[in-house]
Parts: sequence; structure tokens; C-alpha cells
Amino acid sequence: MNATLRQLRAFLAVARTGSFTLAAESLYITQSALSGLIKELEQTLGARLIDRTTRRVYLTDIGERLYPMLDGAVHDLDSVLQRVADHREMKSGLVRIAASQLLASTLLPELIAAFQAKHPLVHVKLVDSPVESVMGRVFGGEVELGIGPEREPNSDITSTRLFDGPFMAVFPNGHPLDRRKRLRWIDLTPHPVITLQGQFTERLMQDLRTAAPDLTFAPASEVAYMPTVLSMVKAGLGVGLCIAYAASLIEVYGLRTKPLGPEVCRSFEVFTRRGRTLSPAAQSFLDFIRPRIRAMPYLR
Repeated sequence: MNATLRQLRAFLAVARTGSFTLAAESLYITQSALSGLIKELEQTLGARLIDRTTRRVYLTDIGERLYPMLDGAVHDLDSVLQRVADHREMKSGLVRIAASQLLASTLLPELIAAFQAKHPLVHVKLVDSPVESVMGRVFGGEVELGIGPEREPNSDITSTRLFDGPFMAVFPNGHPLDRRKRLRWIDLTPHPVITLQGQFTERLMQDLRTAAPDLTFAPASEVAYMPTVLSMVKAGLGVGLCIAYAASLIEVYGLRTKPLGPEVCRSFEVFTRRGRTLSPAAQSFLDFIRPRIRAMPYLR
């Protein structure tokens, strides 16, 4: 059988109103078009559904039995279609994001709050992760988007640039570096430098060999987490290095930052599953945050 949704809606409208006139008006079609749809449905089903006199409309025995089942089925279908429309029109939805721990605790919360203020029925679920776990959460389907420092993509993951951020020196108020109008990497050499271990420092060392080949740079300490760096700096144990987006966290510790020259930047990427179309909510979130990030000091 090949009954159409229009035919089913026509039958339900007549059954609901008990009138071809009212049913046609509710569907915004003519009575002749309505009669044609009912006739086509009856031919498709091979059974008469409606008896019509000059005064009244009656459902046949088969029509009486069919009506509640079809009414429930079409209602469920309308609910599904409405949910699809709500997602498309950003009336509802869920965005699942994995982000490196530092991004998740500094840059993203305010952006998420601003986005949800504009789209109050769209929920953003933020999963803070170790840097090396971000792509894995995307690949495993736990999240739709991953945001973190640049990494080598693979055959299952697509990465697109979100922003670049320069390295900054972090030091306490009144530190000798605070008196300099401009800081250069070489200005750090008299001071113990505290950095993050792993690719944060490894890539920095590679970039510095290109940007400042005459510079001899060796961190005094490498730790796992940025709060540890900042606590050590606050205690006077050295000068820290961070990316500009972490300014909100640095302010909590009462520390100051300055950009370093020659400029060395770290690229931050959005990771998605290759070949998968983003949900309207996820795409809207990315479109929302990109210009706001690039309007922030030092980020681009």
C-alpha cells in the first residue's frame, strides 16, 4: 500500500471535525481536493472509510477502528518533525564539546554562557580533558567537537584552525621584567623559566630555533598543569609561560603578562569526525564563537 501523508491528514481532519467543510478549511484546501484525497485513500486501502449524506458524515466500521491508530501515528510523526525543525531553527539542541583543561577553565565558559543566553534551549555540554585525549573523545563519539592545541590529524579526524595565540611571559607585580616596555625571549635568560611539560615545551623549542636561532633557551622547571606554573610564579620561583587566552586565570593569581618577541604563536584547532555533518547547534556554536575569539586581545 502507498497511502500518502496528505491522504491520511485529510481522513483525520474529516474524522475529527465530522464535516468536509470544516476539514477542508482546517487543511487550507478546497472541498473537491479533500474529497479527492479521501477517495484516493479508500482506493489505496481497498475499503470505504467515510459515509456521507447531505446532512452528516459518518465513519464506517473500518474508519472507526482506523481513526485512533492513525491519529496517534501521525501525532508521533508530527512530534518528530517538530523536533527536527526545532533543532534546525536552534530552538533546542545539544552541543557536546571536549576541550583541553586550560581552555575549558578559561576561554570557553564565558563563550558558552553568551551562546546559551542567545539560544536558551540549546544546551552545551563541556568535557574538560587532558590535551592528548581531546581527539580521542571526538573519535569515540563521546563529543561532536573537540577544541585544543594543534595536533597531527588522522584519517578519521578533520581539524580546522580556530585561532592563534602568542606566548606570553607571566610574572608578579613589581618584577624586573615589568619595567620593560617590550619583552624579548632573551630577556628571560637571567630568570628561571617554568613551562608545561610535553608538547607545549617541545613545540616551543622547535619554534624558537626558527624564530630566534641565536637564543639558548632551557626551562628550569616543567610541570603538568598551568595552575602549578602560576602558583610557582606567584611564590617567586621563576617566570612562567602561557598563551594569551589564559588571561582570566592569570588575573585570579594576581599576576601580569606581556607578549614576547620575536612572536611565537600556538595554533588551536577544532576537531571533528571526517565526513560527518555537524548538527545545526554545533555549527551555530562555532559560527558564534569564532568572531568573538578573534576580537579578544592578542588572539587572531
